[in-house]
Amino acid sequence: MKRKLAWAARSAAADRLRRGSAAVWQRRADALTAWVRAGRRDDLDGWSAALGPLARLALLGVVAYMAWAIVRALPWLMWLLAGWWIGAAWKAGKRGARGTEDASPEEAPSGPRGEAIRALLLKLMGDGSGVHLRTVLAYLQGEGQWEGRTVTDMRRHLAALHIPVDRGVKVGGVPTWGVRRRDLEAPSPGAAQESSTEASTAA
Repeated sequence: MKRKLAWAARSAAADRLRRGSAAVWQRRADALTAWVRAGRRDDLDGWSAALGPLARLALLGVVAYMAWAIVRALPWLMWLLAGWWIGAAWKAGKRGARGTEDASPEEAPSGPRGEAIRALLLKLMGDGSGVHLRTVLAYLQGEGQWEGRTVTDMRRHLAALHIPVDRGVKVGGVPTWGVRRRDLEAPSPGAAQESSTEASTAA
């Protein structure tokens, strides 16, 4: 019996670390991708607009090489890095992180709700036809909200609010995850369902 309990505990711990590691990796990858893409100049066209992302990629390469050189010179730093990763993965696994694509809408992180987020999206669109989620995330973080969150978290949050999100939204000629004005101004499935329920009740 004790062996079975010990095995179950080890299995649960390993599963928690596995889920947590996947969540930590995805968040770091999303954050770095968003940072590189944010370097593109929307006021420029052609190759000149891509200089920002290329420069940021080059900087990431330099940082990665420096980290590799430091760890090679001081191998004991790997223990610190491993300890940090295990701690972050253990913490992330506790929240039941199951990845990004298979998370249910009910697990979306807290944030602006309903009409507030719709008003914010329209504000950030200005006269444009859409807005990138990285722009929305950067704005919220600039306001002291959503610290440590990623574009994937934003997608989950908007999905929970029945706000359509598409990965091909172009702003400044750059396609990525975002919200289109035409989708935002259309009645959401949740709103349509509420209206239908109210109408049937009144009848």
